Amino acid sequence: MQKFTTHDGLVAPMDRANVDTDAIIPKQFLKSIKRSGFGPNLFDAWRYLDEGQPGKDNSNRPLNPDFVLNQARYKGASILLTRENFGCGSSREHAPWALEDYGFRAVIASSFADIFHSNSYKNGLLPITLSAEIVNDLLHTTLSHEGYRLTIDLPEQKVMTPDGRAFTFEIDGFRKYCLIEGLDDIGLTLRHAEEIKNFEGSRRAAQPWLYVESAR
Repeated sequence: MQKFTTHDGLVAPMDRANVDTDAIIPKQFLKSIKRSGFGPNLFDAWRYLDEGQPGKDNSNRPLNPDFVLNQARYKGASILLTRENFGCGSSREHAPWALEDYGFRAVIASSFADIFHSNSYKNGLLPITLSAEIVNDLLHTTLSHEGYRLTIDLPEQKVMTPDGRAFTFEIDGFRKYCLIEGLDDIGLTLRHAEEIKNFEGSRRAAQPWLYVESAR
């Protein structure tokens, strides 16, 4: 998992509340569990004018010119700014996979659905909760200033604007540690690889009958 310390990025404003996980990555794309390759189908039903299907060549599909990610001024955005209850709906882990694969490092909203919030941390995507008033102000500023960027300082737990304002956000200490160190659940386990190996060896020696292979 990619480490997250500080990040300066272009902001894409999605002025919508209650964006559910089926909008983030529609159900027909859930067959794969590779964690990669979902970026081209992020917000598929909003992003394209036809219906997307797995394996379809996205380069030839008609784009919705009104959708934010199709607008030239937001090309390369790595911070998504949206409203309350982002990530509601089903608990698909593919949603943060798609956001991360597209290139987003953080999502800023006034609230998140609990399971999406948890899944984001596990996949290196930083969900930042700010007040509705701050989010509303940032949305208006982003829409009125082309090329608007924010800087996120995770160690200091701050979102900083180009004009010098700073907004503090809360984050659980363990989740913060994992993001800074780039550790997902597997990475956390592998920190103890030597202890696991030693335990398996001692268990095999103490209870060898558990490891007898079948004669068949």
